[in-house]
Amino acid sequence: MSDSERGGQFYWCTRHHRVETDADVCPATHVLGPYDSAADAENALQRVQERNEAWDAEDARWAGEDR
Repeated sequence: MSDSERGGQFYWCTRHHRVETDADVCPATHVLGPYDSAADAENALQRVQERNEAWDAEDARWAGEDR
């Protein structure tokens, strides 16, 4: 059974560096999510990094900087 078939949501805990579920999730100040699958939650930090790099590049473009 896949994560989505089980229902519930998944979170990446920045305090414990692990995937957590609705049943054991830390306070909101320590988690990213919710995500539909454990795999998505596990890759949360990579996605954050990719988005930050894209936004930084866009900011630089708007400011007229070459990157």
